[in-house]
Amino acid sequence: MTENAPSDGDGRAASELERLLDIMARLRDPVHGCPWDREQTFATIAPYTVEEAYEVADAIERGAIGDLKDELGDLLLQVVYHARMAEEGGHFAFAGVAEAICSKMIRRHPHVFGDGGTGAAPGQWEAIKQAEREEKGADGGSGLFGGIPAGLPPLLRSAKLQRRARSTGFDWPSVEPILDKVDEELAELRAEIAAPAGPAKHQRQFEEFGDLMFVLVNLGMRLGIDAESALRAANSKFVRRMEAMEAGAKASGRALKDMTLDEMQVFWDRAKAAERKAGE
Repeated sequence: MTENAPSDGDGRAASELERLLDIMARLRDPVHGCPWDREQTFATIAPYTVEEAYEVADAIERGAIGDLKDELGDLLLQVVYHARMAEEGGHFAFAGVAEAICSKMIRRHPHVFGDGGTGAAPGQWEAIKQAEREEKGADGGSGLFGGIPAGLPPLLRSAKLQRRARSTGFDWPSVEPILDKVDEELAELRAEIAAPAGPAKHQRQFEEFGDLMFVLVNLGMRLGIDAESALRAANSKFVRRMEAMEAGAKASGRALKDMTLDEMQVFWDRAKAAERKAGE
């Protein structure tokens, strides 16, 4: 069986995981470990954890399965890293992390792991999560938005907040009133942009811009579109087209910075047309 085979048995997976745990223990060894790894804390490693999660998402978006394997490994390392530091502090070990998620998934899927039943009842997942939040009490945040970290990426947190609010019935009934709200928020932003200059002008624009983005996140959810993924795709599209523009300009002996906006628009339109043709 080759290294890249889809499955190579639970035995090898357990063996490689144990090997990774041993490697991390060695890296953190206070005497023989790596000086850099020994100095790290939860706070210093956290940014790398977030970064690796985004790199996993990027590999998926690009359809790069080979890269995905590597990026998942990098993300797994982050879990092992945090678990090792927690173990050193006498809090919990990797086994406790695995046990906690196993218990959670079984608890949240009674229709799979319980006695009988053929499918999840409507609202069952959220009801179980709400019960978990209430059981945690104040430590876990027992209010409506308890358990939604303030440090999440803003678009992701906005979706989670609005999804939680929707669970109470507080939401627009269809797409049309959301579109109306988008128009309303855009009009309010236009009004602030056109307003006379003043000390609070920028702050009002800031707030109206945020309101518009908030409603757009809700619209995306209603359409089954993840705002983070949509913006990431738009970013990638922009990069592709700008690079095509740059290549076209270079082929003509020009540089983008030396062109007028109208001249650059010609190359932009060519890039769009080439993408459409490639997608046919």
